[in-house]
Amino acid sequence: MDSIWRQTAKLPAFDSLRSDLNTDVLIIGGGMAGLLCACELARAGVDYVLVEADRVCGGITQNTTAKITSQHGLIYDKLIRKFGAERSRLYLEANQAALKQYRTLCRGLDCEFEEKDAFVYAIDSRKKIDRELKALDRLGYSAELAEQIPLPFPVAGAIKFPRQAQFHPLKFAAAAAKDLRIFEHTKVLELAPGRAVTNGGTISADNIIVTTHFPLLNKHGGYFLKLYQHRSYVLALNNAPDVHGMYLDEDEKGLSFRNYGGLLLLGGGSHRTGKRGGGWRELEQFAQRRWPGAQVVTRWATQDCMTLDGVPYIGPYSGHTSGLYVATGFNKWGMTSSMVAATLLTDLILGRDNPYAAVFSPSRTMLRPQLAVNGLESVLGLLTPTVPRCPHMGCALKYNAAEHSWDCPCHGSRFGEGGNLIDNPAADDKQGL
Repeated sequence: MDSIWRQTAKLPAFDSLRSDLNTDVLIIGGGMAGLLCACELARAGVDYVLVEADRVCGGITQNTTAKITSQHGLIYDKLIRKFGAERSRLYLEANQAALKQYRTLCRGLDCEFEEKDAFVYAIDSRKKIDRELKALDRLGYSAELAEQIPLPFPVAGAIKFPRQAQFHPLKFAAAAAKDLRIFEHTKVLELAPGRAVTNGGTISADNIIVTTHFPLLNKHGGYFLKLYQHRSYVLALNNAPDVHGMYLDEDEKGLSFRNYGGLLLLGGGSHRTGKRGGGWRELEQFAQRRWPGAQVVTRWATQDCMTLDGVPYIGPYSGHTSGLYVATGFNKWGMTSSMVAATLLTDLILGRDNPYAAVFSPSRTMLRPQLAVNGLESVLGLLTPTVPRCPHMGCALKYNAAEHSWDCPCHGSRFGEGGNLIDNPAADDKQGL
């Protein structure tokens, strides 16, 4: 079940840490966000070290659909209602700036960067499309209405963002990482102010950035309440059409489309981790109905951290942890959000003003309806009288028959049938599975 990216790229290998060291900035986590933070700090002349518990881009990054876009579903009408027009405009600007930075960085890199138009479509409600277009017009962005799109079903309408992009994330990562100061197979065992104890030595740092997908400290920031995790699935199909762009259903349970080479990447089947969803079966049934001659080349699944309000948490880890920063909750838009995080966190560490800091602040209000949902799931998970239980916070694990794993509906940790840790926030394998 390797992604098409894993099958078509080779990442450089890095040594493990074998001694104590001092640095200005320690980055914990070697996914796209961590790599881009390292790139930005290196460009700014800052002394840094990146540590990764396993292999660089061996987690969520290798399973992305690799769309680089500021079109994150029908989000802007919602953002205006939650935050007002000014902050919504800044969110849009931050992501457009991230797209521009990718264009610059990808020049000369063999990462199959392509400009593509992005579309978000609605199956049954033109009103949602019209509201979003009005919101974008209010923000000064020239989106376009598309009455028809080249997908095998009718739509009520779609919104087009021109000149967005897609790429090969692991080929990009391989090129970006080769000159960075990285230690692989270096797991952080203990984190304290200005210090991280790893399995290979202690690292002292003035500033620490946590880019571990789900943050690793429970006692600060309330991330176990502010985040939940969501799984979605991808089929890479041969003998399927070129859709000439990137497409996403506005419905959370809808489908996603983009091409890579001669393949169509069909995404969907999503559900909260630990709950039931359509999975690959839903995608296979769709493909069989629409393209009977299509063949599945490979399949994979991914997991995303979702925030209370649809905006990532990027900035100081909490109000009580000086010198500690976080980037998490990318809400399925990890490629663009990783670049936003790298720029924003570099500015914060260097003491530079960044116009987007307040938009992404992890200390913004938690008073959102999703907070009650997260709290209820946690209570249900704790009260369910079954075993096995997640070592993270004690919630009951649910068996995922499609992926042969034990998943936590509270916070999204996942374990293999033998107990090996697959996805955090749990820090260690689960014994006794």
